[in-house]
Amino acid sequence: MKNIVVLVSGGGTNLQALIDAQESGYFPNGRITCVISSNPNARALIRARDHGIATRVISPKDYSSKAQYSRVLLEALFQEYADLIVLAGFMTILDAQIIHAYQNRIINVHPSLIPSFCGPGFYGLRVHECALERGVKYTGATVHFVNEIADDGPIILQKPVAIQQNDTPETLQKRVMREAEWVILPEAVRLFCEDMLVVKGRKVSIVNEPTHIGGTI
Repeated sequence: MKNIVVLVSGGGTNLQALIDAQESGYFPNGRITCVISSNPNARALIRARDHGIATRVISPKDYSSKAQYSRVLLEALFQEYADLIVLAGFMTILDAQIIHAYQNRIINVHPSLIPSFCGPGFYGLRVHECALERGVKYTGATVHFVNEIADDGPIILQKPVAIQQNDTPETLQKRVMREAEWVILPEAVRLFCEDMLVVKGRKVSIVNEPTHIGGTI
């Protein structure tokens, strides 16, 4: 059984998708053991508590430097015996010491088909505004492992979503969440917990038989 720690900052809709998947038995080899928020007022904390999941608040504003904040967050992850860290609307960039400690054990969901509309500054409605401005016919969501560069890590899963003629950034955001993010994020967690993901360079393979992640990633 793998311990899953979810990092959040806001409303927690992706967290809710994970909670719903967990309670339906979708990933029996993993469980969400803790939700850590960078924002003490995050709605995601209420969602977690409503389902009996332990919570912590570790806010960057409470520390004098990013390095100090990262040390405290890393210690919390160690204390929670995290096997997998899921960034679900987490608005703080993780630094190298955390990424190195949990290499290929941190996943993020991004609301576009990477490498389009991603990287520094591309989050929230901004992603969908840019997709509509560019006139693309499809957007979607991506789940990827996290490395030191924003939205650059090996891609695990992607799911396209068709853009409709009358879409606004708000309607597109909601449909991408419903049709893509809430589908592929739980699936990526399931695959990880069943030891079915193998990373070689920048590519992720999904294997049919369980493999020992610690030795192959």
